[in-house]
Amino acid sequence: MKYIFVINPIAGHDDKHKIFSRIKSTFRMLEDDMVIEETKCTGDAKDIAQRYSDEYGSNCVIVSCGGDGTVHEIANGLAHTNTPMMILPLGTGNDFAKKIYGTKKINVENVIKAFGFYSGKIRYDIKPIDLIDYNGEKCINVMSYGLDTKVETLGRKIAGKVPALGHQAYNLAILPVLCSSLDYKLNVDLNCLDKDGNAYKIHKEPLDYTLFAICNASYYGGGFCPAPNSVLDDGLLDYALCHPLKLAEAPPLIPKYSAGRVDEIKKLDTGYITSGRIWSVDGKQLLGNCDGENFDYNEVNFRVEHKALKLCFIK
Repeated sequence: MKYIFVINPIAGHDDKHKIFSRIKSTFRMLEDDMVIEETKCTGDAKDIAQRYSDEYGSNCVIVSCGGDGTVHEIANGLAHTNTPMMILPLGTGNDFAKKIYGTKKINVENVIKAFGFYSGKIRYDIKPIDLIDYNGEKCINVMSYGLDTKVETLGRKIAGKVPALGHQAYNLAILPVLCSSLDYKLNVDLNCLDKDGNAYKIHKEPLDYTLFAICNASYYGGGFCPAPNSVLDDGLLDYALCHPLKLAEAPPLIPKYSAGRVDEIKKLDTGYITSGRIWSVDGKQLLGNCDGENFDYNEVNFRVEHKALKLCFIK
């Protein structure tokens, strides 16, 4: 088996050299191959994943060694292939990894040990998970609009300037964002299901809102949790739609939103979506992002893609 370690050299973790020196020592005792590929620019991780998948198929594992941006790119490269992805959370936020490893306080050393990369007894389970297709691209974690996109954007800038802050950069971004308008508008046409499986539609032109998160997984923005009960392979997308807030209403809601206590937020609707269309009310770029990266669309057509990606889980 070939293990292709796709490394983002500017991702947040400081001990990458020590980590990979130790993993290299382990592979010297194994018949498996270790290949290290460093990314140099946006899109490299996707291209690397596609190249090795085309050549080796299920006989290789693409190991994401970065943050959510690297995970996003590799997921796009491996969607609907037989090549699995494994995640070593070496970034700043590591929001998708929080879901699959079941904790907001991830210790990357423990993840590496659990997969056996230090002991030489490599072990994992491969399970297919869903993705979100949006305008032909793939989202593995959360697609969001409004307030949370502003926080994501500013938090990412702060984290880039002060990497030591880690996910706290997103918390620092909240205050200046709250000082601006909390009332946004977009048009939506959504195909939804209630908790009993009954279909219904949401069609609003325009929809007034403060934030709107469409979730394959649970966490984003450095640990906020709009979908605590999301299931990665159920063919459904959880959504959290917050109606317009006044400035004084927002601060008390933040701890609940962070802790995943969304049912306690009166102005927040939750449910399930299978597909939909979201478009700008004025033809300008939507205030939205996917997996923590802003996009420049004025219209998004999306749908859940059931079990579209093979993912490695700890045994």
